[in-house]
Amino acid sequence: RGLGVAAAGAVVAFVSPLCALTVALFAARSLHHAVVILLIAPALAVAFVGPLCALTVALFAARTAHHLVVLLALAPALAVAFPWRRAPVGGAFVALSVALWAWHLPAVYAAAWDSAAVYWALQGALILPGWAFWAGVLARRESFERALGAAGMVAALAGQMGLIGAILVFAPGVLYPEHLAGTAAFGLTALQDQQLAGLVMWVPGMLPMALIAGWLLRRGWAGLPAR
Repeated sequence: RGLGVAAAGAVVAFVSPLCALTVALFAARSLHHAVVILLIAPALAVAFVGPLCALTVALFAARTAHHLVVLLALAPALAVAFPWRRAPVGGAFVALSVALWAWHLPAVYAAAWDSAAVYWALQGALILPGWAFWAGVLARRESFERALGAAGMVAALAGQMGLIGAILVFAPGVLYPEHLAGTAAFGLTALQDQQLAGLVMWVPGMLPMALIAGWLLRRGWAGLPAR
């Protein structure tokens, strides 16, 4: 799995506009090195080779935290480091929403648990649309209306995360039996682990999204011409 992530990171790092600019400007080369070392590499390490990744085998709450690292750290870092010009932000929002819900469907989750191919397909379904989504959202907006639209999509994504979190918290039974054997070592039942995952998605997941939406609105408002 680590080899697959390294290969994907290499492809992303060296096909972007920033990479092309390094041919002309050494300053761009230095910036390219900085973003790879300080943004992309730590996010990849936390998501795929750190203790958090190992914990996802035992705890569904760790799986949820892993998704948040991908959505709120790795994907935005890719967007900042390697801006995707004319990113299809609307299509990326739809694709990201589908991937987010797919990860939490018990049948799809079971398939990812049993198959490395399905697992990496779902990871790609989060990372690539996430990159395009954040690249489009974080791009400079020429008008308040566009900034409002970007903030609205961030808020809509946060709302979906909150709804998934609520489902996990209030579900009467265990939705992911794959974790039945792993939670006892941490003093949790599988249902408690699932509820903890919902709280992770609900609170720490939504707060950064709300802050980003507010920042987008403030940036768009600041760009309005003075009257």
